[in-house]
Amino acid sequence: MRNIEELVEFALQLVATETGVSLNYIQKVILRESLLENKKTYAKLAEENKYSESYIKFTVAPKLWQLVSQALGEKVNKTNFSGLLEQRLEKFADRDNPQTIEKTAAMPAAGLPMSRYVLESPEGQVPLVSSLYVERLAIEQTCYLEILQPRAFIRIFAPRKMGKTSLIARILDYGSSQNYHTVRLSLHQAGTQVFASSDRFLRWFCTNVTQQLGWESKLNDYWDEDMGALINSTIYFQGYLLKELSNPIIIALDGIDQLFEYPEVASDFFVLLRSWYEETKDISVWQKLRVVIAHAVEVYIPLPTHRSPFNVGLAIELPTFSQEQVQDLAERHGLQLTKPELERLMKLTGGFPYLIRLALYQSVRLKIPVQTLLQDATSNTGIYQQHIQSQLWNLQQHPKLADAFQQVLTAPIQLEREVAFKLKSLGLVHLSDENQATVSCELYRE
Repeated sequence: MRNIEELVEFALQLVATETGVSLNYIQKVILRESLLENKKTYAKLAEENKYSESYIKFTVAPKLWQLVSQALGEKVNKTNFSGLLEQRLEKFADRDNPQTIEKTAAMPAAGLPMSRYVLESPEGQVPLVSSLYVERLAIEQTCYLEILQPRAFIRIFAPRKMGKTSLIARILDYGSSQNYHTVRLSLHQAGTQVFASSDRFLRWFCTNVTQQLGWESKLNDYWDEDMGALINSTIYFQGYLLKELSNPIIIALDGIDQLFEYPEVASDFFVLLRSWYEETKDISVWQKLRVVIAHAVEVYIPLPTHRSPFNVGLAIELPTFSQEQVQDLAERHGLQLTKPELERLMKLTGGFPYLIRLALYQSVRLKIPVQTLLQDATSNTGIYQQHIQSQLWNLQQHPKLADAFQQVLTAPIQLEREVAFKLKSLGLVHLSDENQATVSCELYRE
């Protein structure tokens, strides 16, 4: 049998070449363990690496073997992996075969980071199979464990472009691995007419959930104008959707701060969510419902404490990246940052995930060192040009926000609550407990 490290290196290169995907840390752990004679169980690997066993068994491992099967061109599992990989390596070792020489030349040299050969745009959700998703392990694992609970209600809060949608995708993917039904709704995609009234919005909401389940809509059978939209929605869920489900359902609502612009609709919907959460205490059919909501703006709509969904369940506030996470992400891009480069990047961006990813992406794409890119990063021709123009446009649409931010640039200042929350949602400021605002990073100050 060949050296284990040689087999691991070959496997990583093969997967990267054939699928365009670089394996993440835990996938590499499982891959290496599967090549050993005395293999550890998924349960043992989960325990040693601080993951849940179900996540390893039903999410990580199936994706790994799917990628390896694609790379080798035949069905691979934990048992047959070692033999199939050795056979393939023997073929590549045959230097007299022209196809082998061509294939080997196309593969990255041993020792170089796999992610150097997979360049992904920093825009939008990080794909589930991406090697560039930075796991905040305590957060992901907490969410995975929470969503298994009958009364799960997860609230994810962070400024824009911090990774809320990417985390939602992974929670839903984990739910799917447990055979849960999953529904994802982005309120940013709803037309303004949807928010015309609570009745209109809740019909839209119920219809979307029904369609994503692939079921026939029976909304008209349950909707009685005399009962009101909140009661109608509750009866529709309890009497039809939840009643017919054999397994739990996760409903993820992204961008719920869109509702804040329509206070009456928002108030009704949030009260409804809280009432459904309360129903899970006593009515078993409601225990099938698990809810995930994400928003960029802190809640400034007044709601009675006992009717608000923002003081129940699990609250998750996504943090910025640490220096260690940025260094790790740079290495996944095939970059080795010097200490001055890392410090300058952190100071300029404040560790905001999107700003970090954009710098690393442009460095690889343009083949320009990060230090060089950062020299004119704040100029009209720098790498952040489009992002800064977008932020400027946001301020120009709301003169009150622009005036407030102008004051913050001069010195830390206590702002009106709604204004402070909106500036924070844009990632422009950090807030203290007293809503005192400071500029979030040097990029925006400069």
